[in-house]
Amino acid sequence: MNTVHMNMVQTNMVHRNTLLPKEKGSAVALRTRVATAVAAALALDPSEAEKMRVASITGYNEMQSAARKLPVRNGTVKTGIDVLEETRFAALHPARGGAPRSIGLLTNQTGVDAEGRRTLDVLAKVPGISLDAIFSPEHGVTGTLDTTDIANAKDAATGIAVYSVYGASDAARRPPLDVLKRLDAVVIDLADAGARFYTYETTTGYFLEAAAKTGIEVVILDRPNPITGSFVQGPVSEYGRESFTNYFPVPPRHGMTLAELGKMFNAERHIGARLAVVAMEGWQRGDWFDSTGLGWVNPSPNLRDLTAATLYPGVALIEGTNVSVGRGTDTPFEVLGAPWIKGRELAAYLNARAIQSVRFVPVVFTPSASTFSGQRCEGVNLIVLDRNTLDSPELGVELASALHRLYPNDFKLERMADLLVNQAVFDALAAGQDPRRISEDWREPLQGFVRLREKYLIYK
Repeated sequence: MNTVHMNMVQTNMVHRNTLLPKEKGSAVALRTRVATAVAAALALDPSEAEKMRVASITGYNEMQSAARKLPVRNGTVKTGIDVLEETRFAALHPARGGAPRSIGLLTNQTGVDAEGRRTLDVLAKVPGISLDAIFSPEHGVTGTLDTTDIANAKDAATGIAVYSVYGASDAARRPPLDVLKRLDAVVIDLADAGARFYTYETTTGYFLEAAAKTGIEVVILDRPNPITGSFVQGPVSEYGRESFTNYFPVPPRHGMTLAELGKMFNAERHIGARLAVVAMEGWQRGDWFDSTGLGWVNPSPNLRDLTAATLYPGVALIEGTNVSVGRGTDTPFEVLGAPWIKGRELAAYLNARAIQSVRFVPVVFTPSASTFSGQRCEGVNLIVLDRNTLDSPELGVELASALHRLYPNDFKLERMADLLVNQAVFDALAAGQDPRRISEDWREPLQGFVRLREKYLIYK
């Protein structure tokens, strides 16, 4: 600040300190005029590049449109299992005078109550209920297996049969109907990641389908979306391209809980299952997981903290290609690289793009597993600056665009298509269009999804 500006500010301070009470209104006006003059003299107007960056922010953000949804708070959230316990398992008990109810449970290591007790241990001891089957999703009932070869087993503590509903084939990923026919209901208690391609969502859809065929009830014990229920971002996946990572046309970041998704799947896909939800208490849509008061449990082996979960809807978009996204390192989804990438070059290019709320630092790493296991990789470490303004799916498109532009002979863009599930976006990337231009084209379909989603929200 030069001498002229300093004198202006000092004059304003002296004037403010000598005002009588009745003059304070004019003092505010004077301070406003002085501040405006100083700001103008200092040329604080944003550059055209910054204006373009701000204008390019896409996605639907309920936190910005509702002041009561605080970006950070110290909450006390009760998950579905905690509410179920408080209500003495009312949602599971048979009608008055009925026989004990036979139930199954789809769960894994994330299914725990506030005291850290496994949901399966809790339900196994409830009078009037017989827990007769456990179903384990991808990564198994303990959440530690990173393979499609997961066999049926028995739970060591309870002796109850565990049926795997994850494998290499479609049939292996669906619940066995002969087992479901012996049950009255299936309870689902899983922590989701908040990304469309996280397979627990499709597994929930498959259980709804199977329940409709066998006439049994599905009861979802709801849990938080760890990356909030306030952000809806990215290109909506296409109809007619359903898969294990695309159960229903949804953007990569949908801003819904597993129970809300279950309600939407059941209605929009005309499944017609008998679905009940035990909702959380105390959860607000703007809550990040660290605002809930709950303890973090890895929902899968490579989602180890909230930062990784925040980046996951974007970085995971390119993990089907020939790059490492950090599996086999201490920070999966926070780094990406390959033997053919030049880390400093990629970091410089991405930082020059001024992508909202993220910076890139050159890094060298050697994964111990997965893609490029045992090979030296150069790449970038992704540093989140502001999680509330980060559009992670658009970040994923930026990463793909940068790799395609810098390393056209090495990067296999075509392998991104299966997780992107949006041909228009893929074609635009292949044609070298600017990601900011590409994101404008998915804005209208995204708003259409937001309107559809509104019908199924449990927490307002």
